[in-house]
Parts: sequence; structure tokens; C-alpha cells
Amino acid sequence: MSQFKLLLVDDSHNILKSLKRVFLSEGYDIHFADSAENALKVLNVEPIDLIITDENMPGTSGTDLLIRIKDLYPEIIRIMITGASDIEVAMKAINAGQIYRFFTKPWNDFDLLLAVRYALKEKALKIENKELKKVIKSQQCILEKLEDEHPGIGEIKVDEEGCIIIN
Repeated sequence: MSQFKLLLVDDSHNILKSLKRVFLSEGYDIHFADSAENALKVLNVEPIDLIITDENMPGTSGTDLLIRIKDLYPEIIRIMITGASDIEVAMKAINAGQIYRFFTKPWNDFDLLLAVRYALKEKALKIENKELKKVIKSQQCILEKLEDEHPGIGEIKVDEEGCIIIN
């Protein structure tokens, strides 16, 4: 499996340092942005797997950033961390931004780490499932071609005792 890329977005340098500390031992490729605008610049050049953003930042809010990311990069997993415990902010982020998880500051490092691990495992399984479907479709095409060239090749003949008969 390839190395997952995280984008951490917060206007506070100390929060970014704290988030980096949480994920440093996980082996993720970590990118940082101090605003929604800079986060979008990172997304233009890096294929990010998961974003964690603050809500209250100068300019564009975290919710509005996540809504934009959902539209531009729907495969990116979206998580919000905020100091605001406003239920309306949470509802907008969940409903409009379709976020994976919502955390309030101060967050629990272990809970955040587990949420990210599970989200990325789920993403890896979806990618693997998509690849396996491609393999199955390819194999099915080969079998259909063989059946066209050699009619009956795919039929299984069984005798009365259930043994397969090979001609």
C-alpha cells in the first residue's frame, strides 16, 4: 500500500505542531496549510488522502473549505477540528461538507489517531475493491472470448454421483 498523504489546516502554528506530533509515528506524508486558500494550493499539486481542518480561520471557514473540497476532490476524507462547540457549525460541516468525523478542541490524541487510521483503512479497502472488480471484469471478458471461440468450454458436466466429467 502506498504512503497516505495528510493535509493539516489551521491558522495556529501551535495547533499544526500538535497535530504533526499525533501523526508523526504513523509514517504518513504530512502537508500543512495555514489557511483555506493555502490548503487549496496544496491540493492543486498533491494527491491528498485525508484533510483535517480547523473551522475558525481568517477568510474562508473550515466548513466552506470542506464543502469546496467535497465538490472538487470527493475522494478526500474530510475531518474537522474546532474550538467552537456550536451545534450549527457541526451540522453544517456534517451535512454540507459530508465530513467523516468532527472533533472539538482540545481533542483526544488517541481518538483522533484511531479515526484517521480507520478512515484510511476504509479508503484502502475501497481502492482494493475497485481494483479487484477490474480484474474480475477483465477475466470475465477473457472467458466470454474463449466461450465464443470454443462453444461449450465453460460448461461443467457432472455424472449422477456428482463427479465432474472432463472430455
